Amino acid sequence: MVTIVIANTFKEYQKIADLADLVWREHYTAIIGRDQVDYMLKSFQSATAIAQQVRDGYAYYFLNYNNKAVGYLAVKEEIDALFLSKVYVLSSYRGKKIGKAALQFVEEKAKHRQLKTIRLTVNKCNLEAIKAYKKLGFINKGPLVKDIGQGFIMDDYLMEKPINLNAFRNNQ
Repeated sequence: MVTIVIANTFKEYQKIADLADLVWREHYTAIIGRDQVDYMLKSFQSATAIAQQVRDGYAYYFLNYNNKAVGYLAVKEEIDALFLSKVYVLSSYRGKKIGKAALQFVEEKAKHRQLKTIRLTVNKCNLEAIKAYKKLGFINKGPLVKDIGQGFIMDDYLMEKPINLNAFRNNQ
């Protein structure tokens, strides 16, 4: 059973940082290399970085499977969109519909906030994730390259999923 629980404390942010370290090293090293993984974990996924992101408007959530934290997600509300900044699941728990539950959770958040779109970025070489997002209704809107410092870039696609707010409003 999948449950999704908000992270509110620095201790919880540290637990997410520990999960990030595992997920990123097992998945992204082959895609972007160890040096960039090390840099991104330190710069964007440390407990301190997560705490700053929360102060800047992001919300982090644990993805629990049978009461065990096996992944996390982060979102931030934007004008007319909910930005899905992160959604990661430990490799040993993939295929258990945890990611699908996470995306349904995000879609419900977007609907409740009356937002028209869910946006995310995904590495161009993360083919399994791209395939999964497309299956869940996301549309590839094109490339997005961003300099993240120290000579590293994020070479991504921007993907969006439109939200049918009329159907949501009619069910209220």
